Amino acid sequence: MDGSSHQSDPLRRARLRWRARRGLLENDLIFERFFSRYEHDLSDADVGVLTRLLELSDNDLMDLLLARKEPEGDLADPDVRRVLDMLRTA
Repeated sequence: MDGSSHQSDPLRRARLRWRARRGLLENDLIFERFFSRYEHDLSDADVGVLTRLLELSDNDLMDLLLARKEPEGDLADPDVRRVLDMLRTA
């Protein structure tokens, strides 16, 4: 985790967890493992990155999660890469 502030709002985390429920089972499984491992340690920056990632289509998100593609454009920043690494290894 980086040094940014801890995301302590349980309602915000619950909403994020609900929003992470996807149409593709593979994505659901990856996010379920991720939240089981990291949910209580997420920072505000992490929540912001997850929100951005969840705006992607299921297939684009799966390509990133499975490392078939790397983040591009406005997603190509260190915070996104760090959270993706967490998702990929959860």
